[in-house]
Amino acid sequence: MSEEILKKYPELAIEGHPTVTQRLDICNKAVTQMAIEASQSCIKQWGRSTSDITHLVYVSSSEARLPGGDLYLAKGLGLRPETQRVTLYFAGCSGGVAGLRVAKDIAENNPGSRVLLATSETTIIGFKPPSADRPYDLVGVALFGDGAGAMIIGSDPVSAIERPLFELHTAIQHFLPDTEKIIDGRLTEEGISFKLARELPQIIEDHIEEFCSKLMEIVGYCEEDYNKMFWAVHPGGPAILNRLEKKLDLVPEKLSASRRALADYGNASSNTIVYVLEYMLEEKKKMKEEGREDSEWGLVLAFGPGVTFEGILARNPSV
Repeated sequence: MSEEILKKYPELAIEGHPTVTQRLDICNKAVTQMAIEASQSCIKQWGRSTSDITHLVYVSSSEARLPGGDLYLAKGLGLRPETQRVTLYFAGCSGGVAGLRVAKDIAENNPGSRVLLATSETTIIGFKPPSADRPYDLVGVALFGDGAGAMIIGSDPVSAIERPLFELHTAIQHFLPDTEKIIDGRLTEEGISFKLARELPQIIEDHIEEFCSKLMEIVGYCEEDYNKMFWAVHPGGPAILNRLEKKLDLVPEKLSASRRALADYGNASSNTIVYVLEYMLEEKKKMKEEGREDSEWGLVLAFGPGVTFEGILARNPSV
């Protein structure tokens, strides 16, 4: 939210005023523009032509329209009309890793394909004017952020051009029965209303070991090997990171990329895992320069509505 927006839409500061139309007018345009800019930066670093993109996976919980943001993103990037598109709407904080899972499946089942994964989010869709009756809203304002992210996923990289950063080995998803009210979001006349139950960090802590073991056992790892791995965890909030670190007895540096992303960008919903992975690449480069040993295997994790756990067993190809 900004003064410029409030000057144009002063009704957004009025409690109980129906503003979903105004919010979507702002959000639909904003998420498209952010996604275009993030994708253009990603494609430039990739080094190949936009025309080589065969599929698009678009993730957002900040818009609602037909056609969806996937089409406007494809148009804005100048993608070929034959580009095959998939949209993931309202997956919340797990949307980024869910998008990676879908992009991975597409790439593996379509030889030679190159999948652009784009995420884009803005908090305006859920903004509420300050109220003494809802002091907890201030926590949400401080925690959540806007932004966009993008990645290219494919198989059989072209060695002369493409430089694989992570290998996505196995992806799984699991929802916890009877927890659908723990992360509750509803589209109302005043925008999206989110409610996060206080017990969410405890629920994640209670189930994280069993979930991770399903991926770790694939490469013969067990709970004694937690600190042998790298950890790319969506930072839903400080409490979730603190509980994971304590439960898994992780050394502090294992979650440093997640904590950096949270400090710099807040919880930007589906985007945040992109920022975490980018910070991990910086850490990998620093470790190499200092001659320190890097982890070969790691986990990419996120938690969203459901409560849904998303996880990917990933490999560091440079080890």
